[in-house]
Amino acid sequence: MRLRVLIAPSGFKESLSAEEVADCVASGVRRAVPDALIVKTPVPDGGEGFARTLVNAVGGTLHDVTVTGPLGEPVDAYFGLLDPTPGPDGEVPPPTAVLEMAAAAGLQHVPRDQRDLLGTTTYGVGELLVAALDAGARRVLMGCGDSGTNDGGAGMAQALGARLLDADGEELGRGGGELARLSSVDLDGLDPRLAGVELEVACNWDNVLTGPRGVARVFGPQKGADEATVVALEQALETYAAVLARDTGHDVRTSPGSGASGGLGAGAQALLGAVLHPRFDVITRYLDFDALLGRVDLVITAEGAIDRQSARGKVPAEVARHAGERDIPIIALTGTVGEGVQAALDAGLDAFASILTRPQTLEQALDEVRDSLTTSAEQTMRLLLVGRRLAWQEAETRAG
Repeated sequence: MRLRVLIAPSGFKESLSAEEVADCVASGVRRAVPDALIVKTPVPDGGEGFARTLVNAVGGTLHDVTVTGPLGEPVDAYFGLLDPTPGPDGEVPPPTAVLEMAAAAGLQHVPRDQRDLLGTTTYGVGELLVAALDAGARRVLMGCGDSGTNDGGAGMAQALGARLLDADGEELGRGGGELARLSSVDLDGLDPRLAGVELEVACNWDNVLTGPRGVARVFGPQKGADEATVVALEQALETYAAVLARDTGHDVRTSPGSGASGGLGAGAQALLGAVLHPRFDVITRYLDFDALLGRVDLVITAEGAIDRQSARGKVPAEVARHAGERDIPIIALTGTVGEGVQAALDAGLDAFASILTRPQTLEQALDEVRDSLTTSAEQTMRLLLVGRRLAWQEAETRAG
Protein backbone atom coordinates (compact mmCIF):
# COMPACT_ATOMS: atom_id res chain seq x y z
CA MET A 1 0.00 0.00 0.00
CA ARG A 2 1.17 3.52 -0.77
CA LEU A 3 1.97 5.54 2.32
CA ARG A 4 -0.51 8.37 2.92
CA VAL A 5 1.00 11.39 4.65
CA LEU A 6 -0.67 14.53 5.94
CA ILE A 7 1.73 17.46 6.25
CA ALA A 8 0.26 19.99 8.67
CA PRO A 9 2.93 22.45 9.84
CA SER A 10 3.00 25.91 11.30
CA GLY A 11 5.40 28.51 9.94
CA PHE A 12 8.98 29.07 11.05
CA LYS A 13 9.06 32.55 12.54
CA GLU A 14 11.04 35.12 10.49
CA SER A 15 11.95 32.60 7.81
CA LEU A 16 9.24 30.39 6.26
CA SER A 17 5.47 30.61 6.05
CA ALA A 18 3.37 27.56 6.85
CA GLU A 19 2.90 26.99 3.10
CA GLU A 20 6.65 27.10 2.49
CA VAL A 21 7.32 24.72 5.37
CA ALA A 22 4.75 22.29 3.94
CA ASP A 23 6.43 22.45 0.51
CA CYS A 24 9.87 21.71 2.00
CA VAL A 25 8.61 18.78 4.05
CA ALA A 26 6.76 17.36 1.04
CA SER A 27 9.94 17.53 -1.06
CA GLY A 28 11.88 15.65 1.61
CA VAL A 29 9.20 12.98 1.96
CA ARG A 30 9.16 12.40 -1.81
CA ARG A 31 12.94 11.95 -1.89
CA ALA A 32 12.59 9.01 0.47
CA VAL A 33 9.18 7.72 -0.63
CA PRO A 34 8.58 8.83 -4.23
CA ASP A 35 5.16 7.21 -4.47
CA ALA A 36 3.80 8.58 -1.19
CA LEU A 37 0.34 10.12 -1.32
CA ILE A 38 0.83 13.55 0.22
CA VAL A 39 -1.78 15.99 1.44
CA LYS A 40 -0.46 19.42 2.42
CA THR A 41 -2.51 21.40 4.91
CA PRO A 42 -0.54 24.36 6.26
CA VAL A 43 -1.81 25.36 9.70
CA PRO A 44 -0.89 28.97 10.47
CA ASP A 45 -0.86 29.78 14.17
CA GLY A 46 -2.67 33.06 13.62
CA GLY A 47 0.54 34.78 12.62
CA GLU A 48 2.21 35.07 9.25
CA GLY A 49 0.17 33.38 6.52
CA PHE A 50 -3.13 33.21 8.42
CA ALA A 51 -5.09 35.30 5.91
CA ARG A 52 -3.44 33.80 2.83
CA THR A 53 -4.07 30.23 4.02
CA LEU A 54 -7.77 30.83 4.64
CA VAL A 55 -8.19 32.58 1.30
CA ASN A 56 -6.51 29.65 -0.43
CA ALA A 57 -8.65 27.14 1.46
CA VAL A 58 -12.01 28.84 0.99
CA GLY A 59 -11.50 31.01 -2.05
CA GLY A 60 -11.35 34.75 -2.10
CA THR A 61 -9.09 37.68 -2.86
CA LEU A 62 -6.12 39.36 -1.23
CA HIS A 63 -5.95 43.13 -1.00
CA ASP A 64 -2.74 45.10 -0.53
CA VAL A 65 -2.70 48.11 1.77
CA THR A 66 0.02 50.35 3.23
CA VAL A 67 -0.22 50.86 6.98
CA THR A 68 1.83 52.17 9.87
CA GLY A 69 4.38 49.57 10.92
CA PRO A 70 5.42 48.76 14.48
CA LEU A 71 8.24 51.32 14.33
CA GLY A 72 5.94 54.05 12.99
CA GLU A 73 7.13 53.76 9.41
CA PRO A 74 4.94 52.63 6.45
CA VAL A 75 4.86 48.90 5.72
CA ASP A 76 3.15 46.88 3.02
CA ALA A 77 0.38 44.70 4.45
CA TYR A 78 -2.69 42.90 3.17
CA PHE A 79 -6.03 41.41 4.15
CA GLY A 80 -8.31 38.87 2.49
CA LEU A 81 -11.97 38.81 1.53
CA LEU A 82 -13.46 35.33 1.53
CA ASP A 83 -15.83 34.12 -1.16
CA PRO A 84 -19.31 33.71 0.35
CA THR A 85 -20.17 30.05 0.81
CA PRO A 86 -23.82 29.28 1.59
CA GLY A 87 -24.41 27.15 4.66
CA PRO A 88 -26.41 23.89 4.77
CA ASP A 89 -29.61 25.91 5.03
CA GLY A 90 -28.68 28.02 2.00
CA GLU A 91 -27.99 31.11 4.10
CA VAL A 92 -25.18 33.26 2.70
CA PRO A 93 -22.77 34.55 5.36
CA PRO A 94 -22.01 38.27 5.64
CA PRO A 95 -18.98 39.61 3.73
CA THR A 96 -16.02 38.24 5.67
CA ALA A 97 -12.52 39.67 5.87
CA VAL A 98 -9.51 37.79 7.23
CA LEU A 99 -6.37 39.47 8.40
CA GLU A 100 -3.33 38.74 10.51
CA MET A 101 -1.93 41.29 12.91
CA ALA A 102 1.57 40.19 11.90
CA ALA A 103 1.08 41.70 8.43
CA ALA A 104 1.00 45.14 10.05
CA ALA A 105 2.87 44.68 13.34
CA GLY A 106 4.79 41.45 13.07
CA LEU A 107 8.28 40.84 14.37
CA GLN A 108 9.51 40.59 10.78
CA HIS A 109 8.94 44.36 10.49
CA VAL A 110 11.33 45.10 13.38
CA PRO A 111 15.07 44.77 12.64
CA ARG A 112 16.98 43.02 15.39
CA ASP A 113 18.86 46.15 16.37
CA GLN A 114 15.61 48.13 16.79
CA ARG A 115 13.58 45.77 18.98
CA ASP A 116 12.27 47.99 21.75
CA LEU A 117 8.92 46.70 22.99
CA LEU A 118 8.37 49.87 24.97
CA GLY A 119 7.95 51.76 21.69
CA THR A 120 6.53 49.41 19.06
CA THR A 121 2.87 49.86 18.17
CA THR A 122 -0.14 47.99 16.77
CA TYR A 123 -1.50 51.18 15.18
CA GLY A 124 -1.20 49.60 11.73
CA VAL A 125 -3.42 46.71 12.80
CA GLY A 126 -6.19 49.22 13.41
CA GLU A 127 -5.56 50.70 9.97
CA LEU A 128 -5.83 47.21 8.50
CA LEU A 129 -9.19 46.81 10.21
CA VAL A 130 -10.33 50.15 8.79
CA ALA A 131 -9.34 48.97 5.30
CA ALA A 132 -11.40 45.80 5.77
CA LEU A 133 -14.40 47.86 6.90
CA ASP A 134 -13.95 50.18 3.92
CA ALA A 135 -14.10 47.09 1.68
CA GLY A 136 -17.53 46.25 3.08
CA ALA A 137 -16.66 43.54 5.60
CA ARG A 138 -19.40 42.76 8.10
CA ARG A 139 -17.45 39.99 9.75
CA VAL A 140 -13.72 40.01 10.47
CA LEU A 141 -11.47 37.12 11.47
CA MET A 142 -8.18 38.37 12.89
CA GLY A 143 -5.25 36.08 13.55
CA CYS A 144 -2.86 36.76 16.42
CA GLY A 145 0.72 35.57 16.32
CA ASP A 146 4.31 36.51 15.43
CA SER A 147 3.90 40.00 16.90
CA GLY A 148 6.67 42.54 17.32
CA THR A 149 4.67 44.55 19.85
CA ASN A 150 3.60 44.58 23.48
CA ASP A 151 1.15 47.49 23.65
CA GLY A 152 -1.97 45.55 24.62
CA GLY A 153 -3.64 46.46 21.33
CA ALA A 154 -3.74 50.10 22.40
CA GLY A 155 -2.35 51.37 19.10
CA MET A 156 -4.92 49.31 17.18
CA ALA A 157 -7.73 50.89 19.18
CA GLN A 158 -6.28 54.39 18.71
CA ALA A 159 -6.30 53.93 14.93
CA LEU A 160 -10.02 53.12 15.20
CA GLY A 161 -10.84 56.25 17.17
CA ALA A 162 -10.36 55.25 20.81
CA ARG A 163 -8.66 57.84 23.03
CA LEU A 164 -6.28 56.69 25.73
CA LEU A 165 -5.68 59.57 28.12
CA ASP A 166 -3.17 60.42 30.81
CA ALA A 167 -3.96 62.17 34.10
CA ASP A 168 -3.99 65.58 32.34
CA GLY A 169 -6.47 64.42 29.70
CA GLU A 170 -3.80 64.27 26.99
CA GLU A 171 -3.65 61.37 24.56
CA LEU A 172 -0.92 58.80 25.10
CA GLY A 173 1.75 58.27 22.51
CA ARG A 174 2.32 54.90 20.90
CA GLY A 175 4.01 51.88 22.39
CA GLY A 176 3.67 49.62 25.39
CA GLY A 177 5.72 51.89 27.61
CA GLU A 178 3.11 54.64 27.32
CA LEU A 179 0.51 52.49 29.06
CA ALA A 180 2.19 53.18 32.39
CA ARG A 181 0.74 56.74 32.15
CA LEU A 182 -2.80 55.65 31.27
CA SER A 183 -5.48 57.23 33.42
CA SER A 184 -8.71 56.80 31.43
CA VAL A 185 -10.22 55.49 28.19
CA ASP A 186 -12.67 57.38 25.97
CA LEU A 187 -14.49 55.27 23.35
CA ASP A 188 -16.92 57.93 22.12
CA GLY A 189 -14.94 58.40 18.90
CA LEU A 190 -14.66 54.71 18.07
CA ASP A 191 -15.48 53.89 14.44
CA PRO A 192 -19.28 53.38 14.53
CA ARG A 193 -19.10 50.60 11.93
CA LEU A 194 -17.60 48.30 14.57
CA ALA A 195 -21.00 48.10 16.26
CA GLY A 196 -22.38 46.26 13.22
CA VAL A 197 -19.44 43.94 12.66
CA GLU A 198 -18.69 40.51 14.10
CA LEU A 199 -15.04 40.71 15.14
CA GLU A 200 -13.49 37.35 15.99
CA VAL A 201 -9.90 36.88 17.09
CA ALA A 202 -8.02 33.60 16.64
CA CYS A 203 -5.41 33.43 19.37
CA ASN A 204 -3.40 31.25 21.68
CA TRP A 205 -5.94 30.49 24.39
CA ASP A 206 -3.19 29.97 26.97
CA ASN A 207 -1.65 33.44 26.67
CA VAL A 208 -2.75 35.86 29.38
CA LEU A 209 -2.08 39.54 29.88
CA THR A 210 -0.65 39.70 33.40
CA GLY A 211 0.26 37.51 36.33
CA PRO A 212 2.93 34.80 36.63
CA ARG A 213 2.38 33.75 33.00
CA GLY A 214 1.83 37.28 31.72
CA VAL A 215 2.76 38.02 28.14
CA ALA A 216 5.64 40.38 28.89
CA ARG A 217 7.36 37.85 31.11
CA VAL A 218 6.84 34.84 28.82
CA PHE A 219 7.35 36.35 25.37
CA GLY A 220 9.13 39.66 25.94
CA PRO A 221 12.63 38.16 25.93
CA GLN A 222 11.89 36.42 22.62
CA LYS A 223 11.27 39.85 21.12
CA GLY A 224 14.44 41.43 22.43
CA ALA A 225 13.35 42.69 25.87
CA ASP A 226 15.87 42.64 28.71
CA GLU A 227 14.84 42.15 32.33
CA ALA A 228 14.35 45.86 33.00
CA THR A 229 12.13 46.19 29.94
CA VAL A 230 10.10 43.14 30.96
CA VAL A 231 9.45 44.65 34.40
CA ALA A 232 8.46 47.99 32.88
CA LEU A 233 6.08 46.30 30.44
CA GLU A 234 4.50 44.20 33.17
CA GLN A 235 3.83 47.28 35.26
CA ALA A 236 2.44 49.15 32.25
CA LEU A 237 0.09 46.29 31.39
CA GLU A 238 -1.08 46.08 35.01
CA THR A 239 -2.02 49.76 34.82
CA TYR A 240 -3.70 49.21 31.45
CA ALA A 241 -5.71 46.26 32.74
CA ALA A 242 -6.89 48.17 35.80
CA VAL A 243 -8.12 51.10 33.69
CA LEU A 244 -9.83 48.77 31.21
CA ALA A 245 -11.62 46.98 34.04
CA ARG A 246 -12.86 50.26 35.49
CA ASP A 247 -13.78 52.07 32.24
CA THR A 248 -15.04 49.21 30.06
CA GLY A 249 -16.18 46.61 32.58
CA HIS A 250 -13.85 43.98 31.10
CA ASP A 251 -11.32 42.49 33.51
CA VAL A 252 -8.84 40.99 31.07
CA ARG A 253 -5.89 40.42 33.38
CA THR A 254 -5.96 36.64 33.12
CA SER A 255 -8.82 35.94 30.71
CA PRO A 256 -8.00 33.30 28.06
CA GLY A 257 -6.26 34.79 25.03
CA SER A 258 -5.84 38.23 26.59
CA GLY A 259 -2.07 38.06 26.22
CA ALA A 260 -2.14 37.10 22.55
CA SER A 261 0.22 39.15 20.35
CA GLY A 262 1.62 41.30 23.11
CA GLY A 263 -1.77 41.76 24.74
CA LEU A 264 -3.63 42.65 21.57
CA GLY A 265 -6.25 40.09 22.56
CA ALA A 266 -7.05 42.16 25.65
CA GLY A 267 -7.45 45.38 23.68
CA ALA A 268 -9.57 43.72 21.02
CA GLN A 269 -11.91 42.26 23.61
CA ALA A 270 -12.21 45.21 26.00
CA LEU A 271 -12.02 48.13 23.57
CA LEU A 272 -13.44 46.75 20.31
CA GLY A 273 -15.93 44.17 21.58
CA ALA A 274 -14.17 41.26 19.89
CA VAL A 275 -14.84 37.62 20.71
CA LEU A 276 -11.70 35.58 21.29
CA HIS A 277 -11.39 31.94 20.18
CA PRO A 278 -8.66 29.29 20.40
CA ARG A 279 -6.92 29.77 17.08
CA PHE A 280 -6.93 26.11 16.09
CA ASP A 281 -10.71 26.00 16.46
CA VAL A 282 -11.06 28.91 14.03
CA ILE A 283 -8.62 27.47 11.51
CA THR A 284 -10.19 24.00 11.46
CA ARG A 285 -13.58 25.50 10.63
CA TYR A 286 -12.20 26.15 7.17
CA LEU A 287 -9.62 23.38 6.68
CA ASP A 288 -11.90 20.40 7.46
CA PHE A 289 -8.94 18.96 9.32
CA ASP A 290 -10.67 16.00 10.89
CA ALA A 291 -11.89 14.75 7.52
CA LEU A 292 -8.33 14.82 6.20
CA LEU A 293 -7.09 12.77 9.15
CA GLY A 294 -9.50 10.01 8.22
CA ARG A 295 -7.57 9.37 5.00
CA VAL A 296 -3.91 9.22 6.10
CA ASP A 297 -1.43 6.86 7.80
CA LEU A 298 1.03 9.43 9.17
CA VAL A 299 1.03 13.09 10.15
CA ILE A 300 4.08 15.35 9.99
CA THR A 301 3.83 18.72 11.67
CA ALA A 302 6.49 21.37 12.21
CA GLU A 303 7.27 24.57 14.06
CA GLY A 304 10.30 26.75 14.66
CA ALA A 305 10.75 25.56 18.25
CA ILE A 306 9.50 22.67 20.35
CA ASP A 307 9.61 23.31 24.10
CA ARG A 308 7.34 23.55 27.14
CA GLN A 309 5.30 26.27 25.41
CA SER A 310 4.38 23.83 22.63
CA ALA A 311 1.79 22.14 24.83
CA ARG A 312 0.03 25.47 25.45
CA GLY A 313 -2.01 25.94 22.31
CA LYS A 314 0.80 25.65 19.75
CA VAL A 315 0.08 24.07 16.38
CA PRO A 316 2.08 20.80 16.85
CA ALA A 317 0.25 19.97 20.07
CA GLU A 318 -3.16 20.82 18.61
CA VAL A 319 -2.50 18.74 15.51
CA ALA A 320 -1.24 15.93 17.76
CA ARG A 321 -4.42 16.06 19.83
CA HIS A 322 -6.59 15.51 16.77
CA ALA A 323 -4.29 12.82 15.34
CA GLY A 324 -4.20 11.03 18.68
CA GLU A 325 -7.97 10.78 18.76
CA ARG A 326 -7.65 8.60 15.65
CA ASP A 327 -4.50 6.77 16.75
CA ILE A 328 -2.52 8.20 13.83
CA PRO A 329 1.24 8.53 14.49
CA ILE A 330 2.58 12.06 14.38
CA ILE A 331 6.09 13.45 14.10
CA ALA A 332 7.20 17.06 14.54
CA LEU A 333 10.14 18.68 12.78
CA THR A 334 11.58 21.71 14.51
CA GLY A 335 14.34 24.25 14.28
CA THR A 336 15.29 24.13 17.94
CA VAL A 337 14.52 21.87 20.87
CA GLY A 338 14.11 23.85 24.07
CA GLU A 339 13.61 23.20 27.76
CA GLY A 340 10.55 21.28 28.85
CA VAL A 341 10.17 19.44 25.55
CA GLN A 342 8.67 16.47 27.41
CA ALA A 343 5.49 18.55 27.69
CA ALA A 344 5.10 18.35 23.91
CA LEU A 345 5.37 14.57 24.01
CA ASP A 346 2.88 14.45 26.86
CA ALA A 347 0.54 16.53 24.69
CA GLY A 348 0.46 13.80 22.05
CA LEU A 349 3.51 14.03 19.81
CA ASP A 350 5.02 10.61 19.14
CA ALA A 351 8.44 11.94 18.19
CA PHE A 352 10.29 15.10 17.19
CA ALA A 353 13.49 15.86 15.32
CA SER A 354 15.57 18.99 15.00
CA ILE A 355 16.47 20.07 11.49
CA LEU A 356 19.83 21.42 12.72
CA THR A 357 22.74 19.04 12.26
CA ARG A 358 25.69 21.16 13.33
CA PRO A 359 26.48 24.22 15.48
CA GLN A 360 25.69 27.42 13.58
CA THR A 361 24.65 31.01 14.08
CA LEU A 362 21.02 32.06 13.87
CA GLU A 363 21.77 33.86 10.62
CA GLN A 364 23.26 30.70 9.12
CA ALA A 365 20.29 28.64 10.28
CA LEU A 366 17.85 31.07 8.69
CA ASP A 367 19.82 31.14 5.44
CA GLU A 368 19.86 27.34 5.21
CA VAL A 369 16.41 26.59 6.63
CA ARG A 370 14.88 25.33 3.37
CA ASP A 371 17.62 22.79 2.71
CA SER A 372 17.80 21.79 6.38
CA LEU A 373 14.06 21.22 6.62
CA THR A 374 13.88 19.27 3.36
CA THR A 375 16.83 17.06 4.33
CA SER A 376 15.43 16.47 7.80
CA ALA A 377 12.09 15.38 6.35
CA GLU A 378 13.88 13.00 4.00
CA GLN A 379 16.03 11.45 6.76
CA THR A 380 13.03 11.13 9.07
CA MET A 381 11.14 9.21 6.40
CA ARG A 382 14.15 6.96 5.75
CA LEU A 383 14.25 6.08 9.46
CA LEU A 384 10.57 5.26 9.32
CA LEU A 385 11.21 2.98 6.34
CA VAL A 386 13.84 1.13 8.37
CA GLY A 387 11.29 0.67 11.13
CA ARG A 388 8.72 -0.58 8.64
CA ARG A 389 11.18 -3.17 7.25
CA LEU A 390 12.00 -4.38 10.75
CA ALA A 391 8.31 -4.73 11.50
CA TRP A 392 7.78 -6.74 8.31
CA GLN A 393 10.74 -8.99 9.09
CA GLU A 394 9.43 -9.60 12.58
CA ALA A 395 5.98 -10.41 11.22
CA GLU A 396 7.43 -12.84 8.66
CA THR A 397 9.51 -14.53 11.36
CA ARG A 398 6.47 -15.05 13.55
CA ALA A 399 4.44 -16.29 10.61
CA GLY A 400 7.17 -18.69 9.58
